[in-house]
Amino acid sequence: MHVLITGVGGFIGFHSAAELLRRGHKVSGIDNLNDYYDPVHKERRLKVLRAAKDFAFFKGDICDQKAFADFYGDTRPTHVLHLAAQAGVRYSLENPLAYIQANGIGFQNMIELVRHSKPDNFVYASSSSVYGGNKQLPFSESQNVNNPISLYAATKIGNELVANAYGHLFGIPSTGLRFFTVYGPYSRPDMAMFKFGMRMLKGEPLPVYNGGNMTRDFTFVSDIVDGILRALDKPEKAQIYNLGRGAGMNLNYMIDLLEKGLAVKAQREQLPMQAGDVQSTLADISKAGENLGFKPQVSLEEGVRKFCEWFTKEFK
Repeated sequence: MHVLITGVGGFIGFHSAAELLRRGHKVSGIDNLNDYYDPVHKERRLKVLRAAKDFAFFKGDICDQKAFADFYGDTRPTHVLHLAAQAGVRYSLENPLAYIQANGIGFQNMIELVRHSKPDNFVYASSSSVYGGNKQLPFSESQNVNNPISLYAATKIGNELVANAYGHLFGIPSTGLRFFTVYGPYSRPDMAMFKFGMRMLKGEPLPVYNGGNMTRDFTFVSDIVDGILRALDKPEKAQIYNLGRGAGMNLNYMIDLLEKGLAVKAQREQLPMQAGDVQSTLADISKAGENLGFKPQVSLEEGVRKFCEWFTKEFK
């Protein structure tokens, strides 16, 4: 395969590119290296990828239609993995336009190029946040998702609807993957595990919302990448899959594991639930298991240990 990855400098983009390269595929990546978080983290990831002979990088913005189209035309990928997006639920309360631009216009530019160039497959990132106000656990792809409680979630639902319409109108293959609380080495600094780890090493208090009485389906990044590559290998029309571990874990237990892995006691600052947050997430992964052969391998205990080993080496 020759895979075009948008958002290749991001957490999941980096790990996806690294695994594709390890398996002997060619990867062309694009990223605008914006300042949502310190670009030094993306540069650290790209430095690893640039060491591979079959990797090419273009600094650009998917919202710049002409520049992106020129890059896409020069690349001529066999497969497209679209991961570029404005991430973060809470940040959408501060800067909603960034989400309309990157997640709306950027996605539209991407799928139009796919429509006309007809690669073998188009896989894109959705999110578990689309389940919004749903109370029934585990979350299943068959559930209604018309009740988002954040702008970020609304843009991801919009992406799924556009992909469904393009599949119906133009017959293009597309697979949307709803990721559940991904973590691991090289993660974003705004993500809970990274943020908590940094505060713990600095001796700063941790903001623990709702007393830590929330559960998340924490999923190690290598399991997510395995699901992504399985989806790339199986073109389908307007398909949606949950990618998670299929097991909920209390936030306080995750902090307990961080304390053990970093050998530091956390100072937990109890705060109320934040706007846009949900009480629990839990993925029903039976569909991905049946259709893609997806089966997560990394337990939360093993995953947090691996994260702490990397984190300590990089930052302590």
